[in-house]
Amino acid sequence: MFVRLFLVFTSVSLLEIFVLVKVGGFLGAWPTVALVIITALIGSSLVRSQGLQLVKQLQQRMAHGEMPGQQLIEGVMLLMTGVLLVTPGFVTDFSGLLLLQPKIRAGIANIILEKVKLTTFNSPAGGYSQSATGSPFKDSKNNDDNVIEGEFERKDDKK
Repeated sequence: MFVRLFLVFTSVSLLEIFVLVKVGGFLGAWPTVALVIITALIGSSLVRSQGLQLVKQLQQRMAHGEMPGQQLIEGVMLLMTGVLLVTPGFVTDFSGLLLLQPKIRAGIANIILEKVKLTTFNSPAGGYSQSATGSPFKDSKNNDDNVIEGEFERKDDKK
């Protein structure tokens, strides 16, 4: 895993340097720097606005008692998009702009959702409410007969 990450980060960095040198040779140094800064500013504002829309969708899904798996995955992808757009370079900016497209992001999220098993916690009231024990992970319908809840105290601690 370390070798793969090393290769990815090294190859992306080398590709960024190559593209920046080529664009800098064509446009000049200052216009290239200005273009990188402008793409970072525009990208960060777009990530912010789409992030706010995603939070609204997430809240609506949770209010209806639905599992917001797609919105959670898209939220993580928006965080990655923000990092890609703020990172100096044109390759990362292009990758970030691709992830900024809702259809592309939704398609990737669907692929991830197909590969990941999500578990919902049902309650009599519906949604994600807590059970009588106070734990959101234990459903009153699905009691585990192997678990005994109780209190204890150590006798040897009291001297």
